[in-house]
Amino acid sequence: MKIGIPKEIKINENRVALVPSGAEALVAAGHTVLVESGAGLGSGFSDEQYASAGAHVAADAGAIWAEAKLIVKVKEPVEREWKRIRPEQTLFTFFHFAASRNLVQAHLDSGATCIAYETVQLPSGELPLLTPMSEVAGRMAVQEGAKYLENLYGGRGVLLGGVPGVPPAHVAILGGGVVGANAARIAAGMGASVVILDISLERLRHLGDIMPANVQLVFSNRHTVLEHICRADLVIGSVLVTGAVAPKLIRRDDLKAMLKGAVIVDVAVDQGGCAETTHPTTHEDPVYVVDGVLHYAVANMPGGVPRTATLALTNATLPYVLQLANKGWRQALRDNAALLNGLNIAHGKIAHRAVADAFGLHYHQPEALL
Repeated sequence: MKIGIPKEIKINENRVALVPSGAEALVAAGHTVLVESGAGLGSGFSDEQYASAGAHVAADAGAIWAEAKLIVKVKEPVEREWKRIRPEQTLFTFFHFAASRNLVQAHLDSGATCIAYETVQLPSGELPLLTPMSEVAGRMAVQEGAKYLENLYGGRGVLLGGVPGVPPAHVAILGGGVVGANAARIAAGMGASVVILDISLERLRHLGDIMPANVQLVFSNRHTVLEHICRADLVIGSVLVTGAVAPKLIRRDDLKAMLKGAVIVDVAVDQGGCAETTHPTTHEDPVYVVDGVLHYAVANMPGGVPRTATLALTNATLPYVLQLANKGWRQALRDNAALLNGLNIAHGKIAHRAVADAFGLHYHQPEALL
């Protein structure tokens, strides 16, 4: 099979979907790997490294999209890539369809098969391809939040860990999943006073066993969310409903009760954000202010640390890429229930219920589309 790795062209996206060692593994399995020239440079991988691994380096994206049967990316195709998608292609990438009706329609119209990293799900409920990026984003959320709390950027001028005689910052984390747990560990390690809010008592009990003493666990409801965001210096939005739009836990009017110069880092922005005032930003222009509260809502946070993020992502995705290439998408999905959960669109039909529900569109059982 011909496998194409185009260069990511979303703003400030420097990750790449396949590292040279991955290309070598695919070539050893009998496949042809086409890599766009410069695709790996942002993550520190040269064209020469890909060529040495047996990949063919293409001068531009046109050849990749025209020849490859399986397209492997990091982020969803942007608008100028939509016209390149062919009906017989399989696309394997982060899509986050529920955040964009236009993105859904473009891929329905394309006729291509779209398998989303973020909804590949194991029987245990684990999201193996989202997890490494959630780990990166959770840790970055604290790093970025601490920076924007500085007075220079319009923040409250609060040091996250405080100093002897001065209390630390209060950090409220909405959601105790992978993002929230990683954020809590970093914030707690920096000395902050941390609270995680979650609707799962089972998850809160688990976190209680593994978190340090300066992390409190609180059951999430409207009352407790409002209580903690209103005294927080830093709020991290890390709620996730697999494949669906994030619930709006922070309302526009809530900002008036928050501390001026407080920071919201909305990691849920890929799925629409958990604050009503969230809209996507970029690494070039990451923050904006609403009612005195700074919002950091970069939609591809791990793209800011592309070397780490690329290695973490491709460690997880390569086994699935090999299955898709070796068997073709239909057989690979028949044989692997986790991959079947990743099917979002095929034959111009939606195969993930949360995506269909987000826009009131018809849902088709994924098994029926194989």
